[in-house]
Amino acid sequence: MRRLTFLLRPGWLILAALVVAFAYLCFTVLAPWQLGKNESTSERNDLIADSVDADPVAVTGLLDADPGTATEWRKVFAEGTYVPGSTALVRLRHLDGAPAYGVLSAFTLTDGRTLLVDRGLVAAVDGSQPPPIEEPPAGVQRVEGRVRVSENVDPQRSPAAQNGIPHVYSIDVPQESTVLGLPLTPIPVGDRGAYLQLSENQPGAYTPVPLPQLDAGPYLSYGLQWLAFGIMAPLGLGYFVWAEIRERRKKKAPASAAPAPTAAGPDPDPAPATAEARLADRYGRTRP
Repeated sequence: MRRLTFLLRPGWLILAALVVAFAYLCFTVLAPWQLGKNESTSERNDLIADSVDADPVAVTGLLDADPGTATEWRKVFAEGTYVPGSTALVRLRHLDGAPAYGVLSAFTLTDGRTLLVDRGLVAAVDGSQPPPIEEPPAGVQRVEGRVRVSENVDPQRSPAAQNGIPHVYSIDVPQESTVLGLPLTPIPVGDRGAYLQLSENQPGAYTPVPLPQLDAGPYLSYGLQWLAFGIMAPLGLGYFVWAEIRERRKKKAPASAAPAPTAAGPDPDPAPATAEARLADRYGRTRP
């Protein structure tokens, strides 16, 4: 045990604390974070893949469903009328790599409930200005789209109005209900509800928002890497401890292995110390 007393020095204690803290973070925070993202991405990809060939269902059948039901990306259809003057624009969008705006409108179903509808994307003009937005078609319409969960609201970016049209930074049903002054009914998905994102060639639709690529991403490999780091860190600490013990043993070995001096006095025939002395001893000293 006395050989391990060096581990009580401040440097070793600090190193051990850092290794333990790092391994703890790897197993409890970093690896679960990446593995959780991999799981959610895989679930999203499965929902999208299942919905591609599925027939649309009536959105009214989802309005009374359990919020915990996995209905995002579900294909749905709705019948009703667009609410006149309910257009809002979403900033900081992109279309083909260029600045764009998202176009939102309210859509009243035949049963009287009103949904938030994402009509798609329009390219900005002059680099950043919104183009003129036409009102959606009047009268009863049948539209198809996908259920999308409300986005998170950035508290640092408040809605504003430009040329009489509200501008927002995220598609969020509770926020747009306040901005438009309409009692929007969220589709019960997630904490803040969901809205309807129109598909291509629908009444009142612009360029549809493209579906995300069905790629799980690097999250699984990142999660496994953090687990590996959490295992390697204590092993590395153990290696350094073993190396320190080995070096200490090497330093003690010469002292214990050195022969003790004898009472007979010095060696009567000591080995020559220099190359010149060795040569003289072998061949005799050269004459001056």
